[in-house]
Amino acid sequence: MDTAKRDAHAWMDAHKEHLSQWHRTIWDYAEPAWREYRSSAWYVRTLREHGFEVEEGSGGMPTAFSATWSNGPGPTLLTYAEYDAVPGNSQAPVANREPREGQSEFAPGHTDPHSALGMSTLAGLLAAQDAMKRNEIGGTLRYTGEPAEKVQGSKVVHGLRGYYDDVDAIISFHPFYMLPLCNTTRWDTQCGSYYSRVYTFICDEPETWLAADEASPIPASHSSARAPGANAALFTMYSLTKTTQESMLPSHGGWSLTEALLPAGQATADNLPARVASIQYSWRCPDLDMAERVLSVLDRNAEHAAQASHSRLATRWVARNRPGITNHTLAEATYRNLAEVGAPTYGPEAVEAARMVQKGLGFEPMEDPFLDECQSLIEPKEAERALREHMPSWQTNWTSDDYVEMTWYAPTVRFYVARPALKVPEGSPGYPSWVMNALGGMPEAIDPTIDTAGRTVAGTLLDLMRDPQTLVRAKEEFDQRRAERGDTPALLAADFMPPTELPWPDYDSGTGAWSPAASFETDDHGRTVQSR
Repeated sequence: MDTAKRDAHAWMDAHKEHLSQWHRTIWDYAEPAWREYRSSAWYVRTLREHGFEVEEGSGGMPTAFSATWSNGPGPTLLTYAEYDAVPGNSQAPVANREPREGQSEFAPGHTDPHSALGMSTLAGLLAAQDAMKRNEIGGTLRYTGEPAEKVQGSKVVHGLRGYYDDVDAIISFHPFYMLPLCNTTRWDTQCGSYYSRVYTFICDEPETWLAADEASPIPASHSSARAPGANAALFTMYSLTKTTQESMLPSHGGWSLTEALLPAGQATADNLPARVASIQYSWRCPDLDMAERVLSVLDRNAEHAAQASHSRLATRWVARNRPGITNHTLAEATYRNLAEVGAPTYGPEAVEAARMVQKGLGFEPMEDPFLDECQSLIEPKEAERALREHMPSWQTNWTSDDYVEMTWYAPTVRFYVARPALKVPEGSPGYPSWVMNALGGMPEAIDPTIDTAGRTVAGTLLDLMRDPQTLVRAKEEFDQRRAERGDTPALLAADFMPPTELPWPDYDSGTGAWSPAASFETDDHGRTVQSR
């Protein structure tokens, strides 16, 4: 290990407690997509304290940012933070299912966890910055704050606005979320396309549905037939799409379709139809042709649902991403640094915390409760081989994440480091989802992820800053692979505005937040029931 990397590792050693505390801050904020006000403000403040110039609200996104620090001539390298949480996943960092103090179980929580994603890349960024200063290494560090990854909302916007145009390489990190992609870099099979679109039904003139009661002085009396309205349109769309889903695409390739009802409905009168209602559909596909076929069916369903319910239709894109482009040159350079650091290791406190979780669930506590894969590396080509065993030969992309848009602007590497995950006892169906969420908030369990990923990011940044030939090869590979993909421009217009005005869930931001705790309670058996 050379002097610059030793300096970066020394910075990591000296700031372990800070990083742990910083991570817990973001983990506790747990703000959902497009509503990460406190989280983004924390990053902006911290980056400025470390000498970065920061643009707040980059790309027209209130909770995004773009930060830059330069140490003179040299390459421009970018990594980024994510910090959005997932509604309905509030979990305390304890060995039983329990929401965070003062929160409803329906409030957001970090599932992936993006809190560790952002803290890992921030650690690597600041460690590399310190080493660059000490060793007089020229170059520019760029760091973007990417909100709303759970609806894949920000990177397409940053791309359209030119935030990645002058970047020589991009490092994309994510805590591991599926085997075999644990402690490795992605090789060939990058993530695929992701579309997300909101369909809003508006019933402008419910009184014109049928003739009004001639004896009534109002146009939509109780005794007249009333328009089905927006809610009827929404549920017609919902039912029709469920009916036609199996006919959209063949049932292979790992594609998926999900829906969410946005809280735009109305519940203010018992004798009038709803005037507006919205439903969001999101779908993941290996390629754009499949994604477009799903879109065509959804659009037709929405048009017919609106017509049948005396409503008009409005649509709004949330995200529309191209499948990712791989870069072997950067994958090899990053994996070398990951191998130099080694896989995460879990100390006695982490083991004891994991054993307490197992005991609480009625499992026999294990001597070594963490997955073996979390504590070992896997070569990128071997991970690729294992991944391809489950996929048809024609498929080139799988799953989704909006880092794929970055891969169209600059050479990009995607790497993974283990998050704490437990071995499944023999004969058991596995663990409930709250277990991994809880482990993601326990410092003794999640700090090894941040430490390993941070050192890997720092080492990779320092290597690329001092090795122009690697960047030349990465750019040549990028140009070749992009040419092979053909002319595939961005899928949204250059002036596309992020959909921050939509009624996304909003809990604790101080902007008129809704707390689901007021709407639900639990019975004597701990089951959720509607409040009376």
